[in-house]
Amino acid sequence: MNQLDALKQFTTVVADTGDFRQLTQFKPQDATTNPSLILKAVQKPDYAPLLQETMQRFGNRPLDETMDRLLVRFGKEILSIIPGRVSTEVDARLSFDADASYSRAERIIELYQAEGIAVDRVLIKVAATWEGIEAAARLERRGIHTNLTLLFSFCQAIACGQAKVRLISPFVGRIYDWYKKSTGSQWDEAAQAGANDPGVRSVRQIYNHYKHFGIATEVMGASFRNVGQVLALAGCDLLTISPELLAQLSASAEPVERALDAAQARDLQIEPVNYDEAGFRYALNEDAMATEKLAEGIRAFAADAIKLEQLMKAA
Repeated sequence: MNQLDALKQFTTVVADTGDFRQLTQFKPQDATTNPSLILKAVQKPDYAPLLQETMQRFGNRPLDETMDRLLVRFGKEILSIIPGRVSTEVDARLSFDADASYSRAERIIELYQAEGIAVDRVLIKVAATWEGIEAAARLERRGIHTNLTLLFSFCQAIACGQAKVRLISPFVGRIYDWYKKSTGSQWDEAAQAGANDPGVRSVRQIYNHYKHFGIATEVMGASFRNVGQVLALAGCDLLTISPELLAQLSASAEPVERALDAAQARDLQIEPVNYDEAGFRYALNEDAMATEKLAEGIRAFAADAIKLEQLMKAA
């Protein structure tokens, strides 16, 4: 048994890609996309026809609608290969507008339904700002399930749990990146690896809190930089992994042990935590890493959405 198959015994494996032709090799349950991954995919010869076809059919519609149609087209192709769910992201430029995020999510779901895709096979990805979490709470009450992304802090996770969102995606690798950069020459890679990795520790804290208090929101570790981070979270509800790291896991026969355990989490001594809007904003402000990485992530996804729009106009 290779490490990927062993990992699947403890954790639902999700592919983090817009390159759906790679999916059959790794047999993930679910798949996640984002504007950066779709932008990367449409620039490959295999996927350029999807962009051209979408523009030929819908190029006379408003650009934001046409982009959603392109995202749904990729999602539909992915869902023809995997048995589970695909995550499709709301435009990051709406991250601080709850009403606009809600409306855009509704349209994405309507486009999926028009393609014969059931609502329970789609997760709407929204940035874990206060406004994004508010939009997600409204969507969940309507039966539209959500994946809260760009999540870097405990307070974001707590607010998502309070909102009863379906799933959160804490970004392991980007947390690791920040601490490694801020530590500079004093960084000790070996000492900060595996269970000691700052991104891994963040997810473990969230996972233990959710399981201890019976919070139903699923935890999906994301944004991995190496296989060690993935294996240190074996047992997490889900892990979304790039094709490159999936290939590394498939090529190794080293043993995999459960690292996170819901039963053990229920026995821990953990204090309950809740946030109102003011408390959330203050807690996020106090976390320099989360504040910086959230802002950086929104800017990056927004920039890639603009690049994708430019490609669409040129198609």
